Amino acid sequence: MIFKSAETSFIFEEVKLTQSLLLRGEMEQKGVQLDRETFSCSICLDLLKDPVTLPCGHNYCMECIKVHWDGQDGTGVYSCPQCMKRFIPRPVLDINTMLAVLVEELKKTGLQAAPADHCYAGPEDVACDVCTGRKLKAVKSCLVCLASYCEKHLQPHYDVAPLKKHKLVKPSKKLQENICSLHDEVMKMFCRTDRQIICYLCSVEEHKDHDTISAAAERTERQRELEGSRGNVQQKIQDRQKDVKLLQQEVEDINQSAEKTLEGNEKLFTQLMRLLKKRSRDVEQEVRSQQETQVSRVKELQEKLEQEIAELKRKDAELEQLSHTEDHNEFLHNYPSVSALSEPTDSSSIHIRPLTYFQDVTAAVSEVRDKLQQVLDEEWKKISVSVKEVDVLLSQPGPKTRAGFLRYSQEITLDPNTANRQMLLSDGNRKVTRMDQNQSYSDHPDRFSRCFQVLSRESLTGRCYFEVEMRGRGGVHVAVAYKNINRTGSGKESVFGRNNKSWSLDCYNNSFWYNNIETPVSGPPSSRVGVYLDHSAGTLSFYSVSETMTLLHRVQTTFTQPLHAGFWFGFVIVGNSAEFCKLK
Repeated sequence: MIFKSAETSFIFEEVKLTQSLLLRGEMEQKGVQLDRETFSCSICLDLLKDPVTLPCGHNYCMECIKVHWDGQDGTGVYSCPQCMKRFIPRPVLDINTMLAVLVEELKKTGLQAAPADHCYAGPEDVACDVCTGRKLKAVKSCLVCLASYCEKHLQPHYDVAPLKKHKLVKPSKKLQENICSLHDEVMKMFCRTDRQIICYLCSVEEHKDHDTISAAAERTERQRELEGSRGNVQQKIQDRQKDVKLLQQEVEDINQSAEKTLEGNEKLFTQLMRLLKKRSRDVEQEVRSQQETQVSRVKELQEKLEQEIAELKRKDAELEQLSHTEDHNEFLHNYPSVSALSEPTDSSSIHIRPLTYFQDVTAAVSEVRDKLQQVLDEEWKKISVSVKEVDVLLSQPGPKTRAGFLRYSQEITLDPNTANRQMLLSDGNRKVTRMDQNQSYSDHPDRFSRCFQVLSRESLTGRCYFEVEMRGRGGVHVAVAYKNINRTGSGKESVFGRNNKSWSLDCYNNSFWYNNIETPVSGPPSSRVGVYLDHSAGTLSFYSVSETMTLLHRVQTTFTQPLHAGFWFGFVIVGNSAEFCKLK
């Protein structure tokens, strides 16, 4: 039986018109074009096969609608997949012969209803739950129906009033996760006690006495928190973007500074080489001048000697001629004048030396070269330290454990040239002991003449760590200081911690000193103190070392020069000692 309606009548009229045009072969000539969806099954999306018309007027393949309704047999209510109109009982359907004839004729014209391949759902896509056979991609999922729909099967959600209220979201494969596994109900509640989504039956049974709320209300509250979190994240993004710009500027500044430094250094080294070349030319000029003078003197003497030789040869010839004179009277008469000789040059004044005339000059230049090499070696260390001190101040966490500190451990020795004469160095210059008599130290401008202090030989830059072991009855200060601290005074200009060139921890009185300002230290007294320096970051930390590291005091400042470790014996207690510990 075929149920007719206004829509059905319209379709029948359209069919009659189409058949007439087909029979006359004038379809293309009249430009009549039919929408392929009009003759497609909305379930399989293919051209109708054995078409049937429902009482509501929608057309389906006989097999497609049977399969669809077979799934609704348990409910006793049968609905149209498109308009959701319900039918009770299940309608008895017959093939719409007229529509079947029209579809067959349309097939002959080449009309195809199959969508493009890219419209079908692949393994990674969400498939339409209504489509049979090869399923199309879903464009939306309904959180009420818990089903996903392609564009065609979604249309009732836009057209039918009750369906318009449903919540549509992006296609999701996780719709079934919204079904309670215990009650087979949609989970629309949230249990704050157990922090999980539940259904209504769960809220009155398993979660009866729990703090429950609708999932929508919980979402609203969490959404506000999310917005706050987003605000924090966005602020951090802005902060990080500012940091990135600062670092970019830092890179530019580093590159510019490096290029400027290299350019300046090249000029300085060029000037140095010019100075060396000038001194080389000066030496050459002096040597050439002296060479010319001495050669001139030698040649002058040589000419004089040659003249004397010629005069002597002439005199020898006269003497020989006189010796052959036979007349005795003539011989005696001429002898006085011929035998008289001029005063000869004193040959004893001529001393021929080995070829070492200018070797003293070579020795002097060699000595200058050696001294210059020594100066360059010593100054190069300072240059290298200055280069290594260049460091971008990135925030990096410091060590937390002693093992972490030991990674930065540095071997330190004391400089004998800085030690006060009543301080004895031993154990490879790692240990210093307070004495009551002066030690046999030579005079040196770096020596502390009045303060009982000593500085390390090694300079401290970058990140470094060392430990000090103290023995005795107290009065030992562990300090770091700039190398240019005063060495001759006994007042605050020289004492560690009493000026702006040194920092000192009084291990006996538990206090810290800088620039003559005392700061109490609230840590346990310890005979072993660890010192951690991050020169670039400007941090100096003192720790009491035992089984754990206990922070005694930390300084945050800007260091302008390399530092040196040191000790100050504040009390005149003979026998007190301090030693740099071996850590490696």
